[in-house]
Amino acid sequence: MADVRSSFSAPRVRSSVSAPRVRSAVITGASRGLGLASAARLYRDGWHVVAAMRSVDSGMKALRELTGAREGDPRLIGTPLDLTDAASVTAAAKTITEAVGAPYALVHNAGISAAGMVEETPADLWERMFATSIFGPVLLTKELLPSMRAAGTGRIVLVSSQGGVRGMPATAPYSAVKGALERWGESMAGEVAPFGIGVTVVVTGTYDTEIITDAGTTDCRDLDGPYARHHRTMDKRGRAAMRMAARSPDKFAAGLAKALESSKPFVKTAIGPDARMLLIANRVLPSAGLHQMTRLMLGIPRFGALRGQGRSDG
Repeated sequence: MADVRSSFSAPRVRSSVSAPRVRSAVITGASRGLGLASAARLYRDGWHVVAAMRSVDSGMKALRELTGAREGDPRLIGTPLDLTDAASVTAAAKTITEAVGAPYALVHNAGISAAGMVEETPADLWERMFATSIFGPVLLTKELLPSMRAAGTGRIVLVSSQGGVRGMPATAPYSAVKGALERWGESMAGEVAPFGIGVTVVVTGTYDTEIITDAGTTDCRDLDGPYARHHRTMDKRGRAAMRMAARSPDKFAAGLAKALESSKPFVKTAIGPDARMLLIANRVLPSAGLHQMTRLMLGIPRFGALRGQGRSDG
């Protein structure tokens, strides 16, 4: 005789409340500066954080010291990532997928800084700048997008700067790459929004990190060359402005955490009062007006003032 117990057993009642899924975030450049502060903040907020960085040992040590996380904590994982090396990017994407599946947030924070006029900056610096901030991040995004599309949710955050809003003298490679980053984000937002993935471009203000110091910047300036007068004035005024405006990286991390709560398909937002003021000025003032304002603020000589003084002896 057939067992009929299953036919008359009480139906199973499924709970309408499921356990909340821990959201995961990938943050590049997480070994120092804004990336380090952001990774620590999200971990403390309960996120599952994958910290991608070139120096994993020192970076993870710094993260554990900031967060109190124990070694081997499954919510805090480090992965090697050299954005200038395609094989490293592919390997990092594999580690990320194995660790968290489809990440909810992909934060492209890694970047490098350089000082010098266009004439002074070598071609290989431009190539390294674009590899770090555009080509590598694009490849990492391409590797992770299939799983994010399948999940039907997520947010890609591109960390830009004031140099991406307006091209700034003596930082042309940096301004160029941040401008390209913003255009990439705007384009990608229209492509991925139908799959439930949003894009946020974050314009950062001035923060007290290594990137604004001599130690964190590749210095290509020729202080005895034709742009010496520019450099002397800009260096003095720039350092004074940074001392006044620089805020704690923790302030940025709080702004990033808030930005990740957005459900809009595309957002461009500023984190920091100086960045907010620039975005307002960029909307209100014509390009020529902003150019003139920048020249006056930085003490750059007026148009034509150095005619005849920049001739080469060759």
